[in-house]
Amino acid sequence: MLSKSSILSTFMGTVVNNRRKLIIALGAGALASPLSSLAQPATKVWRVGFLSPRHLDFVDSDYIYGPFTRGMRELGYVEGKNLAIEWRSAEGNNERLPGLAAELVNLKVDVLVAGSSTGARAAQKATASIPIVIVSVGDPVGFGFVKSLARPEANITGMSSMGRDSHAKQLEMLLSMVPKLSGVALLLNPSNPGNIGGLPTIEAAAQAQGIKILRADAQTPQEIDNAFSWMRQQNARALLVMPDSFFQQQKNQIVQLAAKHQLPTMGSFGEYTEAGGLMSYGANLADQYLRVATYVGKILKGAKPGDLPVEQPTKFELFINGKTAKALGIKIPQSLLISATKIIE
Repeated sequence: MLSKSSILSTFMGTVVNNRRKLIIALGAGALASPLSSLAQPATKVWRVGFLSPRHLDFVDSDYIYGPFTRGMRELGYVEGKNLAIEWRSAEGNNERLPGLAAELVNLKVDVLVAGSSTGARAAQKATASIPIVIVSVGDPVGFGFVKSLARPEANITGMSSMGRDSHAKQLEMLLSMVPKLSGVALLLNPSNPGNIGGLPTIEAAAQAQGIKILRADAQTPQEIDNAFSWMRQQNARALLVMPDSFFQQQKNQIVQLAAKHQLPTMGSFGEYTEAGGLMSYGANLADQYLRVATYVGKILKGAKPGDLPVEQPTKFELFINGKTAKALGIKIPQSLLISATKIIE
């Protein structure tokens, strides 16, 4: 029979031996870990250039651009992991877009997203090889960005905003809100090809209604002030604001001047109405940028932009500001109340 001291000695020896084995195993693991990590292939980081004509807020919270980053995450592309987005903003100054587009091309981005007609034009001139995904462009075929909606060809595809069709609808809704109009002022940016391209449609729609269009051009804050003074001299009774990134950035100035001159005003973006404009109607841009993420995802997986059909918007928004209508002494027609996406009270 073993003595107590022998048993204790044997037990302690086993513990020490097991501990030694554990330390050796851990040491071997520590040495092997860096080697195994070096052997694994590095994660591909895709680079997407994003050309914005207007100011960029913190992107995830941005009503229009936020859906794009969320859409990319849903597709498995996460910033800081396998995606890097190069954000560039013209801050409402269209003259900056060509330089910013060239900057993104020099960074050799894998895909270039370009918002608005002016942004798309700058991107098109900057590269004929990098895939370009356009968004919020009224007439991609008419502007020469794609050969056809079904078969874009070249290196461009994306989303059309159907801007020209919505312009006529905007005028129709403005007339429903303010009947018996004889003259409607039209605020447009002459440097925006989408504004100039949509002018014939608006003029034709106005002529059919017996309305005179009073064109007012503006490209600076001072020119916006001058335009409103001119509208007053022309006895304009309502205002239609063309979709433009500069006007969108100056929405507070436009809204305040419209209130000062008692002009019922129609815009294209919900943000404008939320700032105090009477009403707005246009494609849901948040939905468009969400769908743009799908285009980018397909291209990163190998699809050619020329083979991806240009899509048209499926969601439109009508925002009406009830407070502004009341201040102007306007009763909102039941037909507009029923079809409104949002009534701001």
